[in-house]
Amino acid sequence: MSFPLYAPAEEHDMLRQAVRALAEEKIAPRAAQADEAEEFPWEVYKDLVAADFHAVHVPEQYGGAGADALATVIVIEEVARACASSSLIPAVNKLGTVPLLLSASEELKQRYLPSVARGDAMFSYALSEPEAGSDAAAMKTRAVRDGDHYVLNGTKMWITNAGVSEYYTLMAVTDPSAGPRGISAFVVEKDDEGVSFGAKEKKLGIKASPTRQVILEDVRIPASRMIGDPGTGFRTALATLDHTRITIAAQALGIAQGALDYAIGYVKERKQFGKPIADFQGVQFMLADMAMKLEAARQLTYAAAAKSEAATQGASPKDLTFFSSAAKCAASDAAMEITTDAVQLLGGYGYTRDYPVERMMRDAKITQIYEGTNQIQRMVMARQLLK
Repeated sequence: MSFPLYAPAEEHDMLRQAVRALAEEKIAPRAAQADEAEEFPWEVYKDLVAADFHAVHVPEQYGGAGADALATVIVIEEVARACASSSLIPAVNKLGTVPLLLSASEELKQRYLPSVARGDAMFSYALSEPEAGSDAAAMKTRAVRDGDHYVLNGTKMWITNAGVSEYYTLMAVTDPSAGPRGISAFVVEKDDEGVSFGAKEKKLGIKASPTRQVILEDVRIPASRMIGDPGTGFRTALATLDHTRITIAAQALGIAQGALDYAIGYVKERKQFGKPIADFQGVQFMLADMAMKLEAARQLTYAAAAKSEAATQGASPKDLTFFSSAAKCAASDAAMEITTDAVQLLGGYGYTRDYPVERMMRDAKITQIYEGTNQIQRMVMARQLLK
């Protein structure tokens, strides 16, 4: 395996400055309250839409900014540095729409992508079920053909931004005898008759991003809302994750960077034994290790983004699957270690909600779990190596 040649261009640096300025002015001051209230940050959403940072990946032909994969990573990273919950706005919009970009008819793309690009609607992704998490192919949700329609029944679990998103890319079994090849993908709308949502999950972190069940009871939708051909849904789901695991790596980078930045500022000001604790070698070694892990994860994530972009442009990087899993796994593990160390560096203060690092530590944990646990990522990487 070899890294692609890549380097952030000047426009990437300018984009980072713009997103960071918005995040520090509009998002960071609201982060703690959003976490406490456990309410979706609508004002942040409006600010992201106004700046066109809510779904930067949508191609220009559908009214989007047409940002490349690295630019999308930078947006998510910088928003997550201020508020992990808010970073799920651009991240989940990408997760929900990549299946359309990969596999949908032009008619379906034209119907749904422009409204996401305008900020009129968000798009979520519905794959997991109560009994089908890591083993997503074990799903039970059914879609039965009825003339020019499909009738859907089942329950999807752990759906990010469920209830606030207007649209859902949803996987359902259309041929129970065919295993994974019997799974198809559909667009389900929030207002479709028979669609409802479970109670908001009471979570450890990302509390301002609602996570709920999506419940389907005799939901009748036009057959034209199938994404791709019948039986290709699971393949589309896996191909999607090759691109979107990189956005979770980006979220993890942002959380970790926010914690590191705060910890550095704190240790410079905090005095013990008559001098700043930054002067103590033990503290300095912790900071060095935190920064080293973060930068290693960032370089891997940016390399994975370059491979994702190459695939989007029609190339076929054979190691995209490995790199996307490696980036997600490395960045999320690093984020958990770095945020935990940030809490340690703040001592008792770090353990209180008066300081942001405890929130960052709680938020970091989910990055090791969703879009495939890190145990699953290691299985994916090993299979790629042993092919």
